Amino acid sequence: MATTTKTLKLTFLNGEKKNSITLADAVDNLTEDQVRQAMNTIASANVFEKDGVAYYETPQSASYIERTVSDIFNDGANSESASADKQD
Repeated sequence: MATTTKTLKLTFLNGEKKNSITLADAVDNLTEDQVRQAMNTIASANVFEKDGVAYYETPQSASYIERTVSDIFNDGANSESASADKQD
C-alpha cells in the first residue's frame, strides 16, 4: 500500500547559514505572495533565536514536498487491523 504525504518547506538565511521550517498538512495551492508574506512575518517576529542569533532572518525559498512510501511488507499493519477486528 502506498501512502503519500505533502509538506511545505520554508527556507530562511541567517547570515550564510540556511534554516528550514517544515509544515505538515499545509494548505494546498498557496500563492507566492501568501507564502512570502507569511515568511516575512516569521522573520520580522524575531522569536526564533539562540545565543542572540536569529534562525529565520531572510526568506530564501518555499517548496511543497511530496513523499510517497510504498510498503513491501508491514507485519505491524496486519496485526493492527487484526487487533481492531478482535475489539469489534
